[in-house]
Amino acid sequence: MLLQKLRYLFAPLAALMIFTATCPAKTAVNKQAFGKTPEGTPVELYTLKDGKIEVGIITYGGIVVSLRVPDRNGRLDDVVLGVDSVEKYVSQTAHFGGIVGRYANRIAHGTFQLDGNTYHIPKNDGDNALHGGLVGFDKVVWEAKEISDGVELTHVSKDGDQGFPGTLTAHVRYTVSGGALQIEYSATTDKDTVLNLTNHSYFNLKGQGNGDVLDTVLEIDASRFTPVDATLIPTGELKSVDGTPFDFRKPHAIGERINADDPQLRLGHGYDHNFVLDHAESKLLEAAEAYEPASGRTLKVLTTEPGVQLYTGNFLDGSITGKEGKVYKARYAFCLETQHFPDSPNHPKFPSTELKPGQKFYSVTVYEFGVRAR
Repeated sequence: MLLQKLRYLFAPLAALMIFTATCPAKTAVNKQAFGKTPEGTPVELYTLKDGKIEVGIITYGGIVVSLRVPDRNGRLDDVVLGVDSVEKYVSQTAHFGGIVGRYANRIAHGTFQLDGNTYHIPKNDGDNALHGGLVGFDKVVWEAKEISDGVELTHVSKDGDQGFPGTLTAHVRYTVSGGALQIEYSATTDKDTVLNLTNHSYFNLKGQGNGDVLDTVLEIDASRFTPVDATLIPTGELKSVDGTPFDFRKPHAIGERINADDPQLRLGHGYDHNFVLDHAESKLLEAAEAYEPASGRTLKVLTTEPGVQLYTGNFLDGSITGKEGKVYKARYAFCLETQHFPDSPNHPKFPSTELKPGQKFYSVTVYEFGVRAR
């Protein structure tokens, strides 16, 4: 009888312990000052911690300024490139960790037509417009509010901003849970416009500034890619990756074929190309996975977008001193920018990037971190 009574008394406690052990810990969200822009606008830093990873995001550009994840031995390292102050983020042109838009990637000659009208975007990449023009979304201060497990950023881009039509209201929600960073993008417009949003984080799974990423093993769910011309504008072809250094359908080290005698690699000085994902657009499915053998860290990328741009930091040249005084050299990082295709407004056969009044743009990308044993 006594044993039965004890079981009765402790059963609720045992159930509570099981419930607590199986429920994920709530993400802690902390806010603090991160300096001011040269114009005097305050910038805030939001730090998101869930017990597995820690992510720092500033309101200037929605930039992911830090992303600390464990290796196979539990050691935390910051795995994204960046700089130490708002002033340096304002002056740098690598787009470290920012929300890029209104149109991510390139628009040929900075020009496109929509509804019979011709629009001109400032050229900031030779004869082309790159990542939204001279003052893209990663160069403005976003409004921020804390949400469950993260932060929501909002920016209103006025009609004519950088030459784009329509007043666009964009929301980006960063949330952390279960060792993953999720980014939700949404937007509406009051006039027909074009839109392509992404995050431009530079990853090095060894830790930022800790050498090149050529040993990182990469897999991408894409049987085609979009070849480019000499100015890195897509030719319009959707080319098979069969028999090329662009076939990552099975795992390959980034450096295994990066210096191959391939005209596309020569044009990009390495990988700087859009991969056409094989999965159905609008469904959140795995697009790519990276594995760094020395640390054991893995990164899975899931997205609803139809493409992902692989960029291997080819234009980093040692002129940027990043966080902790580390110098960033060529191929010290890789980017996996989930996106619609570059220059889509000038390629009617590409998935459309048009957004009309009454429509809502919505896209999700998840960066999920883990480890592998040796």
